[in-house]
Amino acid sequence: MALIVQKYGGTSVGSLERIRHVARKVSAAAKNGDSLIVVVSAMSGETDRLIEMAQELCANPPEREMDLLMSSGERVSAALLSVALNSMGAPAISFTGRQIGMLTDAVHMKARIRRITGEKLREALDGGKVAVVAGFQGIDESTGNVTTLGRGGSDTSAVAIAVAMGADLCEIYTDVDGVYTTDPNIVPNARKIESLSFDEMLEMASLGAKVLQVRSVEFGKKYNMPIRVKSTFSNEEGTLVTSERKEMEEVVVSAVAYARDQAKVTVVGVPDRPGIAARIFTSVASDEINVDMIIQNTSAGGLTDLSFTIPKTESAKTMQLLESVVKEIGAREAIVDGEIGKVSIIGVGMRSHTGVAARAFKALADGGINIMMISTSEIKVSCVVSSGEIDRSVRILHDAFELALPVEERSFQENRK
Repeated sequence: MALIVQKYGGTSVGSLERIRHVARKVSAAAKNGDSLIVVVSAMSGETDRLIEMAQELCANPPEREMDLLMSSGERVSAALLSVALNSMGAPAISFTGRQIGMLTDAVHMKARIRRITGEKLREALDGGKVAVVAGFQGIDESTGNVTTLGRGGSDTSAVAIAVAMGADLCEIYTDVDGVYTTDPNIVPNARKIESLSFDEMLEMASLGAKVLQVRSVEFGKKYNMPIRVKSTFSNEEGTLVTSERKEMEEVVVSAVAYARDQAKVTVVGVPDRPGIAARIFTSVASDEINVDMIIQNTSAGGLTDLSFTIPKTESAKTMQLLESVVKEIGAREAIVDGEIGKVSIIGVGMRSHTGVAARAFKALADGGINIMMISTSEIKVSCVVSSGEIDRSVRILHDAFELALPVEERSFQENRK
């Protein structure tokens, strides 16, 4: 008998009929003999509705109160699914993050999990019940305040629970039937990927693919917890995210990811002396703003320009933080360009193949795409381009690496080149 953790996203529980559909799937799995823990998100649109209500009352509501408010959406989903399961003859009991001992740090609205005690989950499973858990939430270990894990936090909840409970598999159910070589809305002939390494999925998630939340993949990789991405609305096998295997290296590039919500900040006329970069990025990091690419130009006359990318939503906050820093370090000014995006190729096969970056750059150049910034790692190459060129860049790279072809045919062609 296997212990499986299943997670259902907001679209999967977006209406009572969809909750009934999920209950039928869970009930069938339970009757097959599996022990089940089911983690649920809030019904689609509910979290946004709650945020809008709070902001109508106060432009900048206290984060502690926002955590308590936003955590209620998942509790509603958990209770309703438990009701539906019990009505179908599948014994179930719902829990909040607090009740399962999901203990976090004290950072409101993006807390990090410290540990999960899980006593009540074990009691429920030992009693033959399906345990239904409200995702996205925990409690501050020191104060007992409700905390939330940030957008997509139910994925993280599910994988963390799977690890803590020693589950055999964590299944993430969503409205797509797996992970594709790129967004099918941009490239209609994109192919579903049967399996990915944790490193590939981690890069895809961090580079814009919205199938899995980054921290959930980090948990999976750290504790070697296999994750299967499946559709709530079909019986397809989906995509398995697991530890790296030798055959994964046969394909040079597995996928193309993109992100539209980017901005480039440039600090102009920066004095070229030790400690300046540290001062700039310490200021940005103090407000937990995530910096991605960083480029510093060659010094001329003792001055240089320093550019970096951030999420577009953090632009105003970043520029406000830099106002005083620019004056303090004696730089000329800070400017922001919000009309950029990022396209990336990802694949563990890059480790054992040469010329991949050159092939990507040539394909973009032949397509008339100007590359503003470049970032690389062992298994990815990312390029910043104009926001208006993102879709075309994705199509160019997808075609250049023949990702629409079956894996076997693509691997054969790569070996011939």
